[in-house]
Amino acid sequence: MENNILLKVRDLKKYFPVRSGLFSKIIGYVKAVDGISFDIKEGETLGLVGESGCGKTTAGRTILRLLEPTSGKVEISGKDIYRLKKEEIRRARREIQIIFQDPFGSLNPRMTVGDIVGESLFIHNIAKNRKSGEERVKKLLETVGLNANHMRRYPHEFSGGQRQRIGIARALALNPKLIICDEPVSALDVSIQAQVINLLEELQREFKLTYLFIAHDLSVVKHISDKVAVMYLGKIVELTTTEDLYSNPLHPYTKALLSAVPIPDPTLNRHRIVLEGDVPSPFNPPKGCRFHPRCSYAKPICKKEDPELIEFGKGHYVACHLEK
Repeated sequence: MENNILLKVRDLKKYFPVRSGLFSKIIGYVKAVDGISFDIKEGETLGLVGESGCGKTTAGRTILRLLEPTSGKVEISGKDIYRLKKEEIRRARREIQIIFQDPFGSLNPRMTVGDIVGESLFIHNIAKNRKSGEERVKKLLETVGLNANHMRRYPHEFSGGQRQRIGIARALALNPKLIICDEPVSALDVSIQAQVINLLEELQREFKLTYLFIAHDLSVVKHISDKVAVMYLGKIVELTTTEDLYSNPLHPYTKALLSAVPIPDPTLNRHRIVLEGDVPSPFNPPKGCRFHPRCSYAKPICKKEDPELIEFGKGHYVACHLEK
């Protein structure tokens, strides 16, 4: 693999058709993900951040091929998953798993915890028999901080934080290389969020995992990520290391997001950037730079030309006409 790159995403697009009329004629497309590109190296965590509706979750599910892409290329361990056949995809899914946002809706209420966590072991013929499967499930539950005896219980008997740990155990069952974390702590209390984030970091060190961490909470992303990609209306507007992004943000949207992050010192005087208006519709995005209707620095060129994601400094990529 090139420079130990585990996941390579190139010009990924996912459009959803909008239909209308008696014959459900397609009248346009919702451009949920509109040409994003990035790499994640082995053992690295890339934080994918942005407002609700910017396309973060759609990007994650399209990478995993839970949603079929409109166009683009995704390589995992050098294999283009969009060119794989059905059986090849099934084998490739052992390398990439997902932790869902909702710990309540992502677990089947009719299945025991043991069956939920161990189901994939039998689907992929990893467990030779029921006894070896149960032993693996017990070990997984203990790894995520749960009691092995919990495998006989049902999801409704657990708290939100415990359910998310069950979801993490399920994701670990096949020894994946890459885990897509789709806002895994956003539905949890703040104190529980910290526990789950610390658990994810411990598991990453122990099992040499790679994460695509999708979130809208920039303080959480700062804690866990090595690199951060900022999305706005289906596009990546800034991509760099976590340290560089928080110390030297270049895109006006990134600056506005960072100015809204709560800080522990109330006496610290900090300029708050308030964005005017709402996020435009991905069905009918503005021409040129998609951020220009809300940007106080917009120039005439911003309304005409869509800026490309260009490197400004070592490894710091920005899509903004102001930086040219």
